Amino acid sequence: MKLKLFLLSFMIYWIPFTSSAQHEMHMPVRQDSVVKKTDTSITGMDHSMHNHMDKNTLMTHSYSLNLPMNRNGSGTSWLPDASPVYGLMIHSKKWMYMFHGNIALRYTKQDIGNKGNRGDEKFDAPNWFMAMGQRKVGEKGLFHFGAMLSLDRLTEGGNGYPLLFQTGESWKGNPLVDRQHPHDLFSELSVAYTYSFSKKSDLTLYFGYPGEPALGSVAFMHRPSALSNPDAPISHHWNDGTHITFGVATIGYRFDKFKIEASSFTGREPDENRFDFDKPRFDSYSGRLSFNPSKNWALQVSHGWIKSPESLHQNENVNRTIASAIYALPMGDDQNLNATVLWGLNKVKGHDGENAILLEAAYRIKKLSTYARYEWVQKSTEELNLSDAIFGENLFGVNALSVGLNYDVIKLKKFRAAIGGQVSVYNTNNNLNNLYGKNPVGAQVFLRIYPALMKM
Repeated sequence: MKLKLFLLSFMIYWIPFTSSAQHEMHMPVRQDSVVKKTDTSITGMDHSMHNHMDKNTLMTHSYSLNLPMNRNGSGTSWLPDASPVYGLMIHSKKWMYMFHGNIALRYTKQDIGNKGNRGDEKFDAPNWFMAMGQRKVGEKGLFHFGAMLSLDRLTEGGNGYPLLFQTGESWKGNPLVDRQHPHDLFSELSVAYTYSFSKKSDLTLYFGYPGEPALGSVAFMHRPSALSNPDAPISHHWNDGTHITFGVATIGYRFDKFKIEASSFTGREPDENRFDFDKPRFDSYSGRLSFNPSKNWALQVSHGWIKSPESLHQNENVNRTIASAIYALPMGDDQNLNATVLWGLNKVKGHDGENAILLEAAYRIKKLSTYARYEWVQKSTEELNLSDAIFGENLFGVNALSVGLNYDVIKLKKFRAAIGGQVSVYNTNNNLNNLYGKNPVGAQVFLRIYPALMKM
């Protein structure tokens, strides 16, 4: 209860601070172009530029003066230009700042029928908060900084929250299985500089400690198709497990609708101390090709070689390959459809490759948001912390389907509070029925607090 009061107090303090600093929100426009109000070629929405603003304070994409803000994903990844933006924007004479975040005060119970012995229940509050700022440097340069914080270690404890078939990282020297690990207090502290050669050509240098390399699709907490879902995907470590990396340097070049990037980064996942800064190693690498064919689509394919990501398996290096497509469709005033499909493959030398497929979608109309997520993930005997002598060195295909909804019940300045519920159904190999039961079901209810949709 003390944790919940702390979080509510934090939000109550934050709301008036940001609201008092808030100015009228402005749509990002390209510096050297004039956009008519009837032109929807960039985001499918109306645009306006106000003469009283300094021309250098209009917020564009974080890493390009020639792209819209809507394309910002996590790290340097891309969303579709038609993506909705939830957040608060303020500006000074030279700088533009943006704040956003999410918190879900909830009760969750995995395996509500008590069919197995691996389910658990908890009152908790998964959360994250993000701030970014940028300004022009000369006529063609753009400087950007980003910071992301999470209070998961306080609200979830060291062993995170219950989530059937979730795997990755550790607590007190034991692997976390059927639990989602808490995120670090400092989840991103990054800076970047972009030089614009022309409207179609940019070069970006990005450094994070921590930060996110050019590997995978947009991390789940930043995808519009996943914003309403309080749970991490059980394929988290197949796609966005490197979204908190203590030491990453990325160079990226954009030409028109394409961007190619290369990163050097620390392969080891964050350690059990969620409040410190881990040792930077720069012992892993990745590359990513992104392509946005239209304002509605963002496509990417990427590959990375990750040195000993798990501290409990230091001799295992992972080759990770990911392909994804994200779709966004504005459908009117506060009405939109967002969807993601992705495939990931983790391959360790001497072991079979482990695949993951995710499909998720969210439909919002006014105060109501409905969503669904389906995953099929191959979890090994080792991943699930099972005995080789009993289960052998096998891969178990896990199916997980979650459906849920949010409904806004409170509107407080630029914030919204929504009540929500979710049901998840799991299916896997019958050999695991003694542990999980047959087709276990998880459920949760929550109060979600988040910033309002920015009117473009």
